[in-house]
Amino acid sequence: MLRNNRGQALVEYVLIIALISVIVVSLVSYFGGYLKDSITKTSCSLVDQEYVSGAKPGEGTCQEKDA
Repeated sequence: MLRNNRGQALVEYVLIIALISVIVVSLVSYFGGYLKDSITKTSCSLVDQEYVSGAKPGEGTCQEKDA
């Protein structure tokens, strides 16, 4: 019997891409606050302001430095 296996490879690639997408989305949602804090710290130093951490990860802000 002859079988067509071209569709099987496509389905496997789609499943792999879907699995990778789920992993990436979950990692970004888990570490998103920490990533936002690191970007905020960097931007505070660029504009010569002071970083103030928030109560939760991702809630940090910049404020003017005290003279």
